[in-house]
Formats: sequence, C-alpha cells, structure tokens
Amino acid sequence: MNDRMIPIIEIGNVLVSMDVLTERFCCDLDACKGECCIEGDAGAPVTIDEVAGIEDALDTVWGDLSAAAQSVIDRQGVAYTDEEGDLVTSIVNGKDCVFTCYDKGCCLCTLEKAFRAGKTKFCKPISCALYPIRVKELSNGMSALNYHRWDVCKEAVKKGKELDLPVYKFLKEPLTRRFGTEWYAELENTAEELKKQGYI
Repeated sequence: MNDRMIPIIEIGNVLVSMDVLTERFCCDLDACKGECCIEGDAGAPVTIDEVAGIEDALDTVWGDLSAAAQSVIDRQGVAYTDEEGDLVTSIVNGKDCVFTCYDKGCCLCTLEKAFRAGKTKFCKPISCALYPIRVKELSNGMSALNYHRWDVCKEAVKKGKELDLPVYKFLKEPLTRRFGTEWYAELENTAEELKKQGYI
C-alpha cells in the first residue's frame, strides 16, 4: 500500500476508484428536478439484454412518452450506437432521454415509474441506477468503477456531505444488483479496513 494514498482498489475482478469510497453523494430530486435525464449529448449506456427488457416494457410505458419521443423510437428504436461506439438509449433533440416524463415539474423515468407500480419487470438501465458511478468494461475482462463529477449534481453532493453518505453506500442496491451480495460485502469490509488504517 502507498503510504499516502491508494488511488484504486481491486475487489474481485473490479477496479474501484477511491473517489467511490471517499466522496459523498445523495440524490436530491426536489433540488435538481431530475436534470440528469435531460442533459448531456448522448443517452444512457445499455446492454443488449437491457434493450430487450426495455422493448418488453415499451407497450406499457408508450402512453407516458412524449409525441417527440414516440417519433424517435418509431424511427430508430429504443437505443442507438453513439459517436464513441457505445449502445445508448435514444434521445430527443440531442439531449433528452426518450423515456423521460414530467410530474409536478420533476423529470422522472417512465420505465422506473412503471416498474415501481408493478406493471413491468424491467426497472431501468443499470448505468442510470449506478450514477454517479460510471462503469467501464476493460479489454482484460475486468470492470472499472469511476466517480463522475457533474455540475447538475451539485445539490446531491451537498446533501451527501450533510448526511455523511459515501457514494458506495448511497448506491448499495444497484451495486449489489450489478456485482452481487458477496462482492458488495467485500467492498464494505475493504472500506472499513482502509478507514481504520487512516487511508480514508
């Protein structure tokens, strides 16, 4: 171990940036109004399996989508390949995810809304659930987790600091869904050990 800092730790076959353990974060929908779903220049990263799940849920959420979103989906489907070669959800006007809807001024995900209402089996892309963690699949078969900083989430950072809630604890459920219960337990144990040793 480095005497001053450990920039990356390895849990199983996953490389985890120390920011995931040290930074604080807690979404504050009342403050941000779901801006992360309508800002940016590409859709949310998705897998082939997730595209299938989205397509299965499409009939259920179709009525909640805007006319513009329906038109985009009719034209190019629920996902497309972006400039970096990644498969992502389709977007409207170069920024809004096609699956956004609005309720009392807040931008919500129609997929998650239908799932929580018990209408579908698919919740939302894991890349959305894991934000502000970004996952990169490496050529050697490993995955790398990095903390993504975005100005639209400044209120989430503020709330996370107020609650003293580390990113990895805020994202316990999606991290467990993506990497498994045993993996998350090892991450927690590693974080506690690094804390005892004064690294974090």
